[in-house]
Amino acid sequence: MNGQLRAAVLGSPISHSLSPVLHRCAYEILGIAATYDAIEIQENQLVEFVSKMDSSWLGVSLTMPLKEEVLKVADEVDPLASRIQSANTLYRVGEKWRATSTDVNGFSYALAAKSSENFTSVVILGAGATARCAAAAFDGKGRRITVLLRSDYRKAQMQPCVSEGELHFAQWNDRTALLDADLIVNTTPAGVGDEVALLLDHKPDAIFFEALYNPWPTRLLQSWRATQSRGIDGLDLLVHQAIDQIALQTEGVRKMDLPERSTFAAALRRAGLKALGVNPQA
Repeated sequence: MNGQLRAAVLGSPISHSLSPVLHRCAYEILGIAATYDAIEIQENQLVEFVSKMDSSWLGVSLTMPLKEEVLKVADEVDPLASRIQSANTLYRVGEKWRATSTDVNGFSYALAAKSSENFTSVVILGAGATARCAAAAFDGKGRRITVLLRSDYRKAQMQPCVSEGELHFAQWNDRTALLDADLIVNTTPAGVGDEVALLLDHKPDAIFFEALYNPWPTRLLQSWRATQSRGIDGLDLLVHQAIDQIALQTEGVRKMDLPERSTFAAALRRAGLKALGVNPQA
């Protein structure tokens, strides 16, 4: 092993990322002496960066625009990441770097912490990498999954993500699907979904899942919570995907099991809220 253990989140832009806060908190809880940084990396820089990762590296987290690019860089791509054509995690398996997605479990666990129900209709706003993760996560939880998209070319990548439910597509300006949705998931970049906030007609008992945590809170989530409380924020998603990343990347170096998930998640969420300047008790 070369030097101190380390890990990082890679992407661009990256300065807003809370991943360093969460992973450092986890390392402290687990008694792991490792660093975790945020590093600005563009798509054309990823190959060179990964090639220089020596045995001191536990792995890296990937955010946009690298979740698709990393599939070309990893030594191995697991079946889940291959199916959804997205990976947010590189971790070491022997001498190789394996790519996987913990975003799918992140969506599943974040929802399960708030609701155990199944849904007749799930609507996903957006059709990119995060949307594919959401579709795979809620396949089987929703009988019908409708994706609101702006570009038809995204349809082909979305198809393999849903095998148990019915997959439908609607144009971005078609809001009728929202009226009957039991679960609405926003996966669009910051600001893109703001126009929907003014038109977010929905069932009274529907759940809104906001995948973003920056800005905090998003306009969509603010609008939703102004009318009712069944909302899940992007920090919950970030926390639960991070827990699975930490489990994979530290498996060979930690001397203890991870804490019970709800306890671990609560500790990481408190750290994230503090970094956002939000009182965790509020």
